[in-house]
Amino acid sequence: MFDIFTVIVIVSAALVLFRAVKGPTVFDRILAVNLLGTKTIVILALIGFVFGRPHFMDLALVYALINFIGTIALLKYTEKGRLD
Repeated sequence: MFDIFTVIVIVSAALVLFRAVKGPTVFDRILAVNLLGTKTIVILALIGFVFGRPHFMDLALVYALINFIGTIALLKYTEKGRLD
């Protein structure tokens, strides 16, 4: 069951990657990259669950924080042209 869900998440990640490349606006691309990071977190959690490695959840949480901070910084830079 988790294998099927993992394949579905990977296929949807490929579709999101297509949106990140072909997005009509920069905000579509940023949203697609953020969604791709979220899917990566889900995949990390699934891999950790399937292989019985609970430490992968720690990696997923750290990656979620990095993804959030990166998205906020990129949006701020896009809006104001600087990060301060």
